[in-house]
Amino acid sequence: MSGHSKWATIKRHKGAIDAKRGKIFSVISKELTIAAKNGGGDPNFNPSLRMVIAKAKQNNMPSDNVEKAIKKGTGELEGVSYEELVYEGYAPGGVGVIVEVTTDNKNRSASEVRSTFTKCNGNLAGAGALAFNFQRKGQFIISADKTDEDTLMEVAIEAGAEDIKNNDDHFEVLCEMEAYNDLGAALQEKGIETESAEIAYIPNNLVPVTDPDVVKQVLKLTETLDELDDVKAVWSNYDIADELLG
Repeated sequence: MSGHSKWATIKRHKGAIDAKRGKIFSVISKELTIAAKNGGGDPNFNPSLRMVIAKAKQNNMPSDNVEKAIKKGTGELEGVSYEELVYEGYAPGGVGVIVEVTTDNKNRSASEVRSTFTKCNGNLAGAGALAFNFQRKGQFIISADKTDEDTLMEVAIEAGAEDIKNNDDHFEVLCEMEAYNDLGAALQEKGIETESAEIAYIPNNLVPVTDPDVVKQVLKLTETLDELDDVKAVWSNYDIADELLG
């Protein structure tokens, strides 16, 4: 989603955050396990793990859960083997949708994602069908009440940010993937709390959606996908006015 759409989605999800706590913990647990498996269990020497631990703390994930997920990644505890997969498709109105999945059962995930697209009037596409319309970037969404623009610019630019957008009630900071960990660490060091921090799919162009019925269908598809247990994140290139988001 664009920064604008991402922020709108964050605000819409705030009211239901407790109901989704289990899903959030599940996603973070998988990220912790994968990060520990790829780079070791010591966050001092594993920047990716350090970033996920910060996300876990921000979401009030119990420390025991964090430690268990890390130990599964390092092999100290028995765990499952996760695959990271990407699915691409179209929502009503020609809106592009990219779905990131972390799963221990590829067939199950594929079936659930495909079924959701079909039930919500979308179409699952082949690999690479939409990827050229998006760029992989580090993306940080920061509420305007967490910092001021001058402070953020000073910290972010020095740490490798390539773009900082002031959207009145929030900031969107973008960077190349290689600068993601350094930028995240710099924000943490300065105590600048993020609403969202991830390697995102940033659309090159947005698709305006103005028909209220189509808006409902697009949101139903993206939100239903987001609720699937194996789905880590859903990215889209829709452009919907706030008043239509409800």
